Amino acid sequence: MAEKEFLLEIVTPEHVFYSGNADRVVVRTSTGDVCILKNHEPYVSPLGIGKMKVVHNDEDRYAVLSQGYIKVDREKLTILTDTAEWADQIDVKRAEAARDRAKKRLESKQDGIDFVRAEVALKKAIQRIDTAKLK
Repeated sequence: MAEKEFLLEIVTPEHVFYSGNADRVVVRTSTGDVCILKNHEPYVSPLGIGKMKVVHNDEDRYAVLSQGYIKVDREKLTILTDTAEWADQIDVKRAEAARDRAKKRLESKQDGIDFVRAEVALKKAIQRIDTAKLK
């Protein structure tokens, strides 16, 4: 492993989404974006819904993550997340349909609508659409 590399593991409930080296990772936490480099201080934080940037060998790769946690130690970053998608794998039409459905639910103001769930769905869809543009 090169001097600046560290191990990045991204795990969803279904599978290990990614396990490999990274030089730098920028990830959205519940308090904002955080940049992780090798030898970062130990750190644990809840994830926010948002983009993640993985830099390795001067190449950038983007993904979108939804809720979960990150755990950092000096040699490894572990991300446990509900969902993860690489930018080039995002179905934009599906994300746009999900965005439109969530907007419609929020605008309807009907009784029985779970507004928190609709807001989360809207945030996820918007982040998926924005991340897909970065491929």
